[in-house]
Amino acid sequence: MQNLYEHAKKCFLISDPYEKVAATYEAVSLWKQNLLAWDEGVVPELLNQPGRLSRPEIVAPRDLNRRRCGKAAGRAAMVHAMAHIELTAVNLCWDAIYRYRDMPFEYYDDWVNVAEEEANHFLALRDRILEMGFDYGDFPAHEELWKMAIATADDVTHRMGVVHRVFESRALDVVPKTIKKFESMGERALVRTLSVIGNEEIGHVGAGSRWFRYRCDLGGLEPDATFFQLVDHYMKGQLRGPFNYEWRQQAGFSEGELLRLRDYE
Repeated sequence: MQNLYEHAKKCFLISDPYEKVAATYEAVSLWKQNLLAWDEGVVPELLNQPGRLSRPEIVAPRDLNRRRCGKAAGRAAMVHAMAHIELTAVNLCWDAIYRYRDMPFEYYDDWVNVAEEEANHFLALRDRILEMGFDYGDFPAHEELWKMAIATADDVTHRMGVVHRVFESRALDVVPKTIKKFESMGERALVRTLSVIGNEEIGHVGAGSRWFRYRCDLGGLEPDATFFQLVDHYMKGQLRGPFNYEWRQQAGFSEGELLRLRDYE
């Protein structure tokens, strides 16, 4: 039987984004047919950088041009930024599978399924970019999400708590507003794409919440207090509001967490 971890490593290291997506779909298909072993495999070597091409150019966030949605290039740049995040999320899924070997079957099942949806998101956004007369790689991008993945890599509790419940959860706050913005511009295809992405991101953050709480319970940690300790450590206590409390509740944030988030508004 083939091994889930070797497929995860392969997907992670592929440079071409479309080949990465194709390999992702292949791995997902094999997994759903129960053709990949998950309870065996060699100790993982450290893989801190996913495969990537020379484009898009990676720059510091401060060096990104301001995206003006009134112009086609500005709208395309905004969609490009979202597509880059989705492709990074594909790498995050495979890294979360390959790196952490002491989790239950359901953990790996969650992240295989999330990888498939993130790949779908990337391709759907890339289609919208093409419709605007551009392509993925035509605009620079930043790597703040991946930097945080590396910063939290040594502890799956930290990875789940910060990468998925701080960084990824921003989509829950931002996507509804972005939908309204593009609705006003008549971008119907993009609105449909973003509506699908928004709904599925609730489940992705929910997976992060589920496994964050699992690890907290395993280690005798109080989840709500631990989450904000991680915020203080990695984010210097800074969270960006406003927050979409309804979606965050659906994604596994507790009433106590939601109440405390109001302090960051």
